[in-house]
This record gives sequence, C-alpha cells and structure tokens, in this order.
Amino acid sequence: MSAIEYEIKNPSELRNAEEAVRMADLENMRPLPRISVHAFCESEALQHVMERCANDRRVAKVSMRITSGGIAAAANMFSGAPTPNLIILETKANAANLLGELAPLAAVCDPTTKVVIIGYYNDIGLYRELIRNGISEYMVQPVAMPDILAAMASIFVDPEAEPLGRSIAFIGSKGGTGASTIAHNCAFGISNLFSTETILADLDLPYGTANIDFDQDPAQGIAEAVFAPDRLDEVFLDRLLTKCSEHLSLLAAPSLLDRAYDFDGQAFQPVLDVLQRSAPVTVLDVPHAWSEWTRSVLSSVDEVVIAAVPDLANLRNAKNMLDALRKMRPNDRPPHLILNQVGMPKRPEISPSDFCEPLEIDPIAIIPFDIHLFGNAANSGRMISEVDPKSPTAETFSQISHIVTGRVAIKKARKGGLLGLLKRK
Repeated sequence: MSAIEYEIKNPSELRNAEEAVRMADLENMRPLPRISVHAFCESEALQHVMERCANDRRVAKVSMRITSGGIAAAANMFSGAPTPNLIILETKANAANLLGELAPLAAVCDPTTKVVIIGYYNDIGLYRELIRNGISEYMVQPVAMPDILAAMASIFVDPEAEPLGRSIAFIGSKGGTGASTIAHNCAFGISNLFSTETILADLDLPYGTANIDFDQDPAQGIAEAVFAPDRLDEVFLDRLLTKCSEHLSLLAAPSLLDRAYDFDGQAFQPVLDVLQRSAPVTVLDVPHAWSEWTRSVLSSVDEVVIAAVPDLANLRNAKNMLDALRKMRPNDRPPHLILNQVGMPKRPEISPSDFCEPLEIDPIAIIPFDIHLFGNAANSGRMISEVDPKSPTAETFSQISHIVTGRVAIKKARKGGLLGLLKRK
C-alpha cells in the first residue's frame, strides 16, 4: 500500500502518528513564563484541547482561563476588563468577514496583548493579512495540544535562550527499595558513558546518602540553595557543588537533624530551574514521601523513575503512585519502573510478571539481589561500574542510563541484563 493510499484509508491513524511526533518535540520545549491566557472556544473539540494544555507541566506558571464563545464574546468581556497577555480565539468567520469581526476587539485590546486566531479556512492570503494587522498566529482546525503549546512558546519563549537540561527524578515506592543507590549509579553512568556534564541533587535533606556513596564530605550543599532562594543563581550554585568525577557534580544533602525540614510546595522549584540551566542532565534523588513539594518536583521533571521491590506493599504503593503521576502528567510518558533486589534468598516474592500485570507497565530493568556487590560498593564509596565493570548489574545500569536520557528505545530482554529475569520467570 502506498503512502497516499494509507493516508486516504487511515486518516485518523495518520493524525495520531503526526500528533505523537509533535508530542515528542514538546520534550525539548522550555516551560512558559508567568503569563495570563484567555481562550475563547466555539467548539467542544478546541475546549478539550485547551483543557489538555492547561494541565500540561510546561504551563504550570501560566494563568489560563477557558470560555465558551468567539470573537464577539471576547470583545464584550474585555470592554470592561483588562486584556491578558494572550488571547486565543476560535472563529468560523470566512476571509471576507474576519477582519471586520475583529475590529470591536481591537478597539478594547491592550497594545501589548498577543492574539492567536484558530479558524477553519486554509487561506494563505488571509494568513498574511492577519499577520500584517498584528495577529501573532493564525492556525487552521483541527489543531492538537502540541500545536497550541508550540504557538504559545513561539510568542513568549526567547528563541535565543540556551536549551534547558534534562531532569530525571528517582523515587522509591517504599522505604528501602534502593532508589537512591539506583539514582547515584545512573547519574555516574550518564556522566561517564556520554561524557555529559551531570548534576546529582540529593533532595533527602535529613537522611541523604549521596555524600556517603561517593565518599564526599562537602561543607555546603542543597540546604544552602533551598534556604536562600534570593541568592540562588548559576554562580552561587557552582560554589555549592562538589566534584565527584570528571563530568559528575554533587549537590549534597546536609544529612543532619539540627532542624526540621518542612517545605512549601514550590520550595525546590528555584533550585530545579537553576539546575536545568546549569547542566545538560540533572538527576534528582527524591525521598520516599508524598507532600506538596515532592508532588511539585515529580510533576515538573522530564522523566520519573520509580524503584520497587517485589512485595505486596510495594505493589500497592507503585500502583497508587503510577495512577497519581499519570493524572499529574497527562501529556508525558508514564513513569519508568525498576524492580530491585529481586531473588533475595528466603524472602517470599511476587514474580515480576505478576507484579507488573496490575500496573499495566513493563519494567525498564530488573536488578537481582546481590548483597556482596552492592555492599562492597557502598562501603568503599564507589559505584557498581567501578567495583565490577563487567558484571551484569553494571550493564543494567548502563541500559537504564540510555533509556532515561532518551538515547535508546526500550528493548526486549538481554540475557542477565535488562528484563532478563522477567523473561526467565
């Protein structure tokens, strides 16, 4: 079947494929700044698209309002109220009438307000006329959520700005799952495998272990960044970092109990913003907790990785976390799952296949229980690839590093490594 025949016979599948490509492009889009947006929708389809936009993590700082109606409703509303930074208008007006219908709105619109028109006529002449008259963008239905976000970004995001680094958060479904150990080994692997500048941030301020695992004793770290957000910039952050290897820096936790570490929901956001501007990759070691600030961190990062061990409590917690994160991050890929400490002697376990079935997700890695390998690494302040670089576990961490950085697609099992145990089970 030719491409043209496929397009004619499967238009819905083709549209879905095109949207999937556009969704992938969003991964590199910078978050929008603090702006106000008011969308006027004449169709339920656009209203649904705008609701999806409003729930996207890249517009977390945007104040968005969605109203039923078109150009006339907008002109009526803003005749007695200030206009927002951006107005998105859906209209079925044709080329001959559109500019005339826009005149009442133009009379009440603030000069700095940007306007995006979503119409139904694919007319290049109309597009040029609208742009000449100060309209920021003209889009033709049907439009998808990535199209709207891309249009907003083209208006409000500086195209000359440096790209933001990738942020990857690791969290355990229960205490003791080894999420921190996995995060530390992956951060080390990413920095070494790809020669990429990587920052590991230990967000477990009272009990963080990154300094121990890397045999470091820094005098300063993440506490100074969190408790002094007004001083925080790239220069200040650089003074707080500890060099662990050629391409890996550590933002260590104080691991002291001299104060209570109670934070509001956005406490770590300034730190994350500076981290993403400072390095191509940031790995976040998030403590096992469910608070406003952990929810904020998990909802704003590029990738989430959940570590679990194969027992009932971990299964319940992983299911709850996956469900919550899918709602918090509706336009992102689902979190990754890693099964750790599998095959512990004399411990009853849920098989990997039975563990993953109710979660409706396959693990990106299954790490066997190996007390000697992990114990020796922890006690010597080294990573697994330093202690035994030829071990299957070291290869598994390499595979995880490729997956979470988007450098390779998830593949089927390799013997003794990625998903190998699942296949044998």
